[in-house]
Amino acid sequence: DAADILRPVFDATGGQDGRVSIEVDPRLAHNTDATIAEAKQLAWLVDRPNTLIKIPATRAGLPAITEVISKGISVNVTLIFSLERYREVMDAYLAGLEKAKAAGLDLSTIHSVASFFVSRVDTEIDKRLAKLGTDEALALKGKAALANARLAFEAYEEVFSGERWAALDKAQANKQRPLWASTGVKDPAYKDTLYVDELVA
Repeated sequence: DAADILRPVFDATGGQDGRVSIEVDPRLAHNTDATIAEAKQLAWLVDRPNTLIKIPATRAGLPAITEVISKGISVNVTLIFSLERYREVMDAYLAGLEKAKAAGLDLSTIHSVASFFVSRVDTEIDKRLAKLGTDEALALKGKAALANARLAFEAYEEVFSGERWAALDKAQANKQRPLWASTGVKDPAYKDTLYVDELVA
């Protein structure tokens, strides 16, 4: 029902917005083959062009992302926390597009977002800074997550302006858009809109 309700937005934006995400069973997060099988089944069962299948960015999830994208299924990659893993996610997406292109699929119909988690990074780093307890350490609280997100965006701009992307862009492929997830603050000492304000700026 949600996919049908949002279909007008999907149509009006050329498929960029108006999408609904459906999650692969989290218990399959470390099983590549099972993740691929369920992603394909979910896409077949829902059978709507404006759906994204959610696949976590685990080690086992990376090859699953490539395979699912290569079959023309759009994906929302979730649970990305580090810059290193984000680069691996973008590589998995590009590899999937390259396979889809080789198979003769219409790349313009394949979409993906990379859900990069923000506030939970500060939750962990702030604990470590508090344990150090020095003035220098405490002054860094609440800053790691935004720094991490800014580096991620720089990586996105780098990857999607390079030669590898250029070949896919000519084939009408869509960039994998970053999606800032977990932007609600976890520490009551921080302004409610801390992450949203900074990321928009």
